[in-house]
Amino acid sequence: MNKGKKFDAIIIGAGPAGMMAAGMAAQQGMQVLLVEKKEHPGKKLAITGKGRCNVTNHCPWQEVISAIPTNGRFLYGALSRFSPEDTMAFFENLGVPLKTERGNRVFPVSDRAQDIVEALVRFNRNAGVTFLFNTPVSAILHDGEQVRGIRTADGEEYLADLVLIACGGSSYPGTGSNGDGARLAAKLGHTITPLRPSLVALCMEEQEECARMQGLSLRNCAIQVQDTAKKKVIYEDFGELLFTHFGISGPVILSASAHMREMQPGRYEISINLKPGLSPEQLDLRLQRDFLENKNRDFSNSLGALLPKKMIPIVMERSGIPGTQKCNQITRAQRGDLAAVLRNLCFYVKGFRPIEEAIVTSGGVSVREVNPKTMESKRVHGLYFAGEVLDVDAYTGGFNLQIAFSTGYLAAESWISQKIE
Repeated sequence: MNKGKKFDAIIIGAGPAGMMAAGMAAQQGMQVLLVEKKEHPGKKLAITGKGRCNVTNHCPWQEVISAIPTNGRFLYGALSRFSPEDTMAFFENLGVPLKTERGNRVFPVSDRAQDIVEALVRFNRNAGVTFLFNTPVSAILHDGEQVRGIRTADGEEYLADLVLIACGGSSYPGTGSNGDGARLAAKLGHTITPLRPSLVALCMEEQEECARMQGLSLRNCAIQVQDTAKKKVIYEDFGELLFTHFGISGPVILSASAHMREMQPGRYEISINLKPGLSPEQLDLRLQRDFLENKNRDFSNSLGALLPKKMIPIVMERSGIPGTQKCNQITRAQRGDLAAVLRNLCFYVKGFRPIEEAIVTSGGVSVREVNPKTMESKRVHGLYFAGEVLDVDAYTGGFNLQIAFSTGYLAAESWISQKIE
């Protein structure tokens, strides 16, 4: 059993938060051990943004806080110390050119998430960080008040008076993010806000209808989400969604899911406007024109220019217009019913898809028990947290990775300050 190796700091988890903290601390002369349960660093980071990696959001750090629905103010110190501008400069200096796209989303010019992973690994290796792969951590050593190191699953012990838990949440467990961080923190007396999925696809009450449209992608639709319990609209967006065998997914749906904080079957209604570019008057004129051009055809055969093929049966059924009715017999009232469906195709959310499929985890270590100025535990001296293990999560757009970079940076900065003192 290894009991002799002593480090200044030990970091659990070689993801974005862990590698940021490790490299920053080692760069200032600290002896840092970075422990990763998987065989490679940054496994989840490598698949973010569909493999492109939305590194951050090119906005003032104050706007990042507004994109964090739970405990955003807790991150005031971290984001002010390491902002999106700092993140962009950091990667540019590491030789990764970046670009800004719609919604201020920042990506590597190469569109390769692996470039971000490799840059972080180089940064750590050049700074002198010691990596330990294929090594799950079973316990954090402590004397009741102060951490003393870690014990790995094979019984080895590594000593340090500073330990950072940065091993993520519970989404994409195949990458190593399986809730270990929350379990380690709970063993040390920390309160864990229940883990649940965020930025995740949705199961719908109308599953049968969605399954009939499975694989259909709508690229230019507008959605509105209503909390029927509170009788108010909680989210609106424009963009792409995808029908699946269980419900609905796609970018606008993933973003919408982050706003559904009190999930109950049927509570949230999603309204899809299939023709957001047309006013009610313009849509009616469009329908009149289409029906005139198809005046002698059945209604069921007149919608090919208006809707994707898979969607036609669903819209027909919801409009109440018989498929065999001739277009020249459709009344003004029926046309109005069809327009209403096109502008307000409604679905009710049954629930989230499993947390294993979520992009990020909501919940985690209670921020009430963490010092926002240092990321240190208020319960155990020398214990720190960074990234998704904390009870903070943001909307899509690069904000969650920015949280990881900022909290990892702040933890390392606090260690360096202690060393200087």
